[in-house]
Amino acid sequence: MFAKLFTLSVLAILAVATPTPAPAASCSTGAIQCCDSVQPASSKAVAPILAGLGVVIQDVNALVGLTCSPINVVGVGSGNSCSANTVCCDNNSFGGLISIGCLPVTL
Repeated sequence: MFAKLFTLSVLAILAVATPTPAPAASCSTGAIQCCDSVQPASSKAVAPILAGLGVVIQDVNALVGLTCSPINVVGVGSGNSCSANTVCCDNNSFGGLISIGCLPVTL
């Protein structure tokens, strides 16, 4: 009886002590993006694109990603990684041309 209780206790302790992998990164607004460039909305590269699309951004320091594509965090390390800028953006509704309100993400 004591041996069974001891074995059960050891197994329970091991189950609790076993670490579970934490997510590499998360993005509450959708997929994590891989952007060729990330610059402030007021930059010379971004401002004309925003104007051409008719997009007005109140915060001229907001980061905007240029030429972005979604990446799969689960696939990191298996060829689905980003060699440019990994970001999480508030607005990805411009077909990958730009993504607005971006924050850097570490994978």
